[in-house]
Amino acid sequence: MSCCENLCLSPQEERILEKSTNRKGRERIYKILDRILFQIPIIDVERARYFTESMKQTEGQLLTLRWAKALKHIAEKMTVYITPDQLIAGRAGQFGRYGILYPEIDGDFYAVVMKDLPNREKSPFKISDTDINIILDEIAPYWEGKTYHEHLNNAMPEDLRGVTYDDDQGLKSKFVVSETSSYRSALQWVHDYEKVLSRGMLNIQAEARAKMAQLDQDSPVQGWDKKPFYEAMIIVCDAFMIWSKRHADLARTLAAQESDPKRKKELLEMADICEKVPAHPATNFREAIQSQWFVQMFSRIEQKSSAIISNGRMDQYLFPYFKKDIEEGRITNKEAKELLECMWVEMAQFIDLYINPTGNEFNEGYAHWEAVTIGGQTPEGEDATNDLSYLFLESKREFPLNYPDLATRIHSRSPERFLKEIALTVKDGSGFPKLINDEEVVPLYAIKGAPMEAALDYSVSGCTEARLPNHETYTSGCVYINFATALEMLMYNGHMLKYGDQVIGVETGDVTKFDSWESFYDAYKAQHMNLLKKAFKQQYIVDCLRPEHFASPFASVMHDLCMDKAKDLQSQKIEGGLDFSYFEFLGYGTVVDSLSAIKKLVFEEKKLTMKEVVSALRNNFEGYEPVREMLRNAPCYGNNDPYVDSIAKDIDHITQVYAKKYSDERGVNCDVRYVPITSHVPFGKVVSATPNGRRAWTALSDGSSASHGADKNGPTAVLLSNYHTKNYGLKNRASRLLNIKLSPKSVSGHDGTEKIVNIIRTWCDLKLWHLQFNIVNRQTLVAAQAEPDNYRSLLVRIAGYSAYFCDLSKDLQNDIIDRTEHASI
Repeated sequence: MSCCENLCLSPQEERILEKSTNRKGRERIYKILDRILFQIPIIDVERARYFTESMKQTEGQLLTLRWAKALKHIAEKMTVYITPDQLIAGRAGQFGRYGILYPEIDGDFYAVVMKDLPNREKSPFKISDTDINIILDEIAPYWEGKTYHEHLNNAMPEDLRGVTYDDDQGLKSKFVVSETSSYRSALQWVHDYEKVLSRGMLNIQAEARAKMAQLDQDSPVQGWDKKPFYEAMIIVCDAFMIWSKRHADLARTLAAQESDPKRKKELLEMADICEKVPAHPATNFREAIQSQWFVQMFSRIEQKSSAIISNGRMDQYLFPYFKKDIEEGRITNKEAKELLECMWVEMAQFIDLYINPTGNEFNEGYAHWEAVTIGGQTPEGEDATNDLSYLFLESKREFPLNYPDLATRIHSRSPERFLKEIALTVKDGSGFPKLINDEEVVPLYAIKGAPMEAALDYSVSGCTEARLPNHETYTSGCVYINFATALEMLMYNGHMLKYGDQVIGVETGDVTKFDSWESFYDAYKAQHMNLLKKAFKQQYIVDCLRPEHFASPFASVMHDLCMDKAKDLQSQKIEGGLDFSYFEFLGYGTVVDSLSAIKKLVFEEKKLTMKEVVSALRNNFEGYEPVREMLRNAPCYGNNDPYVDSIAKDIDHITQVYAKKYSDERGVNCDVRYVPITSHVPFGKVVSATPNGRRAWTALSDGSSASHGADKNGPTAVLLSNYHTKNYGLKNRASRLLNIKLSPKSVSGHDGTEKIVNIIRTWCDLKLWHLQFNIVNRQTLVAAQAEPDNYRSLLVRIAGYSAYFCDLSKDLQNDIIDRTEHASI
């Protein structure tokens, strides 16, 4: 970091202002990056076209079998590509940045939205007129009346629709109790990559053949349910190997046309590798990288997983190949890093396209999260850090790319060197890596029923979540609850200013008539619980409907339980599986601070009347600035203040207690989670002014972070508020996303590195789930908003991912600018 008299810059800021990039040793990677970075992505229709063709031909068959046949049809017909200058083969669409379509989810409204995609404000996509015609003439007509989205929209009872959708088609969310299942076919997921690398698909296919041969051929149950499942497993293995073989053929064709001897040799080597993997086990690092990449790409073709299929513990399952190659002199650290970065730049070109307008609101900045997990512990409980862990961190520094989404697992015995390397990477300023705490995640998984060795071997997945490959089986997209609307419905007797005369919540009475904090708080809890009730009913409908629409034969063939029980991963229940669901708490800090302000100023100190508060809120504080200042200066969450933290803890408690009751009934762990992605911005747009001084229609607090500007006592106080508001005696809890924004000056030099290490150690000791940092100056963000062309490569941390600041809407940019920047630690 360089410091001038008034401003200290992070390395990322220095590179941007000096317009410099360290390309030495990354010449190949930058050749690829220069061609694709900041392009507006294009839609590739081939996956949707061939998927639809096959599904037309297989109606009436077991859905898993139909899906496998569709994947084979795609594998045979879809254009295959090898990016110029690449060392690994495989894409799911055409050259450049691209997205693909999943009409089985939302093909019913392609005609409504497709032509607007190039012009939408957030995350636009290009599409050719020819492809629009293919979509409207060939694809959309077949799916009309068949999509999951239509089924859910039609099945939703009227009382649930009133808090869910704001239109008859179910395209627009009301942002009160929002279902998320209708714009993705599954939650984020992690495959058992090691299985493919060590066994190869031929071996896995042979297992499916053997299991099918062992079936009772006279059994009607096994003949109807299990036999078609194993047929699907065999077909999908063939599909995957056909697809990889076609890349081998393409590599040889390109080599024959290539005049440059060096590139010809690279292509021929690529062809040999694609002939071998994934059909056979990988025997070296490059084969392992190629095999793993093929799994990633084919997963994208199979289904739209939320946040994309994550990469699992790459420093663990790739390490044996890396170590052997290093020891035998076949590869250097530099060459290994180049192979990894070939994967990163290819990963960056696949864009997770959201057709549904609501889905696009949730994931700004072309977001997708192929989380790569490093560090943590072995299944035996030993520290798992190795040389490859450090190579991943080295790759992440000084590299202007937001892929992969690097996640580090931390535990109480994480090596000091590892923590310092993490701190140096954090100080670079691009928001990487995010941290996940073994001291919270491992025991929590264990008390929820996971085998200890599986809990110790968890992978980070999606934004801040964790997955246990071969053990977890729950895939339904989950519900987001805007609890700030519960607060507003309390203030206006079941109404919201945004929605006029509609009664959306419980009619708890005239708020100005409450004569005690207890009666006011009881009324808030009634609104809060009403939203929970609606959410749990909604989610049960989702769970019941989805298996009729989605199958995952490719994911199932790599899942031990699915293979053993002959059950598709998308089945509602798989015997022996661990089902971990969640519901999202939106606006935690906003709600807690508002309740604290009312309790303190209205009922205890009586400095304000409820009528004054309501009047100020209705007028969005125009003419009520003194009232707003009083509300803003009431005790706020994020300052290690027992007064307000006790309210926050109680809200978490009542929420978890409710979740436990209906988790037991459903047989699914349904946990409260605080991970908004970017949804706290659109959810805030339906909420009028709140009693913490927040103005109408602005962003809510994000995750378990403090409200904007409310955390005044430094980052340690933020950590302690998180600690004091958790109910460690209850288990229906999941991730809490925590953003901390630091000025580069506060962490400059060797002392700054030690400060970050100390924050990490403190966070680990407090057993908090997640932590991530933005190390960037407010001045830089403001300048980037005003002059985006000069700051195109500026990366910032948003939710559980980083994105280019200039790709974000102004509302989300303002949200990041307004987060508290801690100038001292």
